[in-house]
Amino acid sequence: MPYLHGCGGKSRSGSFLRCGERWQCQGGAEKHPVCSEQEAGFLPVREEGRMFAEIELETEFKERLERNYDELKWLYAELYHNDGQAFDYFLTMLHEFYHSRPEELREQDRVREEHPDWYKGNDMLGMLLYTRCFGKTLDGVREKLDYLKESGVNYVHLMPLLESPEGRWDGGYAVSDFRKIQPELGSMEDLAALASDCRKRGMSLCLDFVMNHTSEEHEWAVRARNGEKEFQDRYFFFDNWNIPNEFEKTVPQVFPQTAPGNFTWCEAVQKVVMTTFYPYQWDLNYANPTVFNDMCSNMLYLCNIGADVFRLDAVPYIWKRLGTNCRNLPEVHTLVRILRMAAEIVCPGTLLLGEVVMEPSKVVPYFGSGGKPECQMLYNVTTMASTWHTVATKDVRLLKHQLGQVFSLPKEYIFLNYLRCHDDIGWGLDFPFLAQFGVREVEHKRFLNHYFLGDFPGSDSRGELYNDDPRLGDARLCGTTASLCGIEAAEYEGNEEKLDKAIRLDIMLHAFLLSQSGIPVIYSGDEIGQRNDYSYHEDPLKWSDSRYLHRGRFPWEEAKRRKMKESREGRIFRAIQRLVKLREKHGVFESAADVWILECWNDHVLGIGRYYKGEKLLALFNFSEEEQTAWINEVEDYTDLLSRKKCPAKGVSVPGYGFFWLCTRFR
Repeated sequence: MPYLHGCGGKSRSGSFLRCGERWQCQGGAEKHPVCSEQEAGFLPVREEGRMFAEIELETEFKERLERNYDELKWLYAELYHNDGQAFDYFLTMLHEFYHSRPEELREQDRVREEHPDWYKGNDMLGMLLYTRCFGKTLDGVREKLDYLKESGVNYVHLMPLLESPEGRWDGGYAVSDFRKIQPELGSMEDLAALASDCRKRGMSLCLDFVMNHTSEEHEWAVRARNGEKEFQDRYFFFDNWNIPNEFEKTVPQVFPQTAPGNFTWCEAVQKVVMTTFYPYQWDLNYANPTVFNDMCSNMLYLCNIGADVFRLDAVPYIWKRLGTNCRNLPEVHTLVRILRMAAEIVCPGTLLLGEVVMEPSKVVPYFGSGGKPECQMLYNVTTMASTWHTVATKDVRLLKHQLGQVFSLPKEYIFLNYLRCHDDIGWGLDFPFLAQFGVREVEHKRFLNHYFLGDFPGSDSRGELYNDDPRLGDARLCGTTASLCGIEAAEYEGNEEKLDKAIRLDIMLHAFLLSQSGIPVIYSGDEIGQRNDYSYHEDPLKWSDSRYLHRGRFPWEEAKRRKMKESREGRIFRAIQRLVKLREKHGVFESAADVWILECWNDHVLGIGRYYKGEKLLALFNFSEEEQTAWINEVEDYTDLLSRKKCPAKGVSVPGYGFFWLCTRFR
């Protein structure tokens, strides 16, 4: 009997049967809420009792399955010890979601199958936003799609919006129901309508998929807390602290100050439960095939709502093994590979974006290898941190070193590049490299944090610390791009000279962002220079989490000033718009371009070279407040893309916090 999370009838596997028009609800209860979703077209409906071998497969589905079947079966059998019944359900579930996929989305899948590099072009621009902050509701976001289009955005990442318990929602990572929207934001119908409107405007929609854990209020957790062993087996429960204490010897703490430890005592059942992130987020046990099957089902459900991209949240943590650090274990890659194949079978127009906030050696394996791809895209976390390090030090040597590693990777590896996001800035820098310059880790982290707090002489940055750990001399940093660049301090002081300098730094950083291969993603508000929001200090549900400093409501009144030429909002908005249009116009910004570090013989100036189909670009960025010379000596004739003037690429003087895009083929 196939099974899916639904109402109360149990199958032979001990999981749930789907109720609805053609399913028998064996629980004897009134119609389950999932049935109304089924009738609305969000869930597949199939006859009771059919095994996968009994299903007549559509030609398209069969061809996709055959391409993946041998590897899929082998990996699943290896991971789940030849559990044929679980695998049969898994295949049945894949077909159900293919069968119920709206034709509009199937057509999009076919187009993208014909053009598998559709997301790799130089025309991509992303924006990351919170629904509540940006539009209050999903309908509110729909009403603002024209603003996103005006901004040049064609990739919209909505931060977590699934149902979460009251008081824990704003982060959105404690999901209590993967098939319901947080009520004040709207409904699944609203999300489907938003996704449809995005498609009509040529925009892709990205959603977070929280894989590692559920809320303690999720139905599975509630039933586990009520003593049902089947549901306790979906998590990590222990009768005493003996095994948890063994885990603690090797597993690092994610939030040592705000949520110390990796386990929590569950008073209701007198047991210990694994909670890697927060006590109210219970880690899922992916060694249980029911967990994987049901979570994959949840992802495919959202695919059929209209999601184009899934950000796999905290994916390195999803497999646990005693005696390890429970990070990046081989089984994690097996699970991601299976998810990738599931998507290629059901919805091949859908992409996986891995959230792997680690050093490059740990990040790159999530692309997969040897014809066995995993994620299509990964975050370029190290470049982001190295960029802010360079803002503080004015020294580009670390950034050159780090970018050189990224540039040497295969061109098919697509990174999402960003300056800021919803999270903090962690100083996971290459300290062994910095050591050759006499830099010591603890002291240097302290300097960086003081600089961006505005406590260092000459700094106009305004930020706050997150998860400060005085014992280790470590902390992470929060703040918007504008405030970290000095815009907030300059406007507070009414100092026009400082403001001009801060805006130039802000625009230069965005030019650097847009000069990299991959997909540039702007954090909502950065396009108009949104400043820190200190109101979270007055909210008892938020005051202990300084990340809300840069999670403030979008200032629509300020956004209106983007039309004013000399305003802060107008200067930044128009500059980014212009850079985005130039990037889209010139093929040299394609991800397939050759990219290298251009030696400028000046530690204040970063140089990037790009070449594609006869077009060559030299991008120069001055991280110093003072004018600096890039000591380059190129023979071709160059034109500055912004001023449209001829500019010989020989000993180029770059203004303080200025940049050049010099191109050999001008259009």
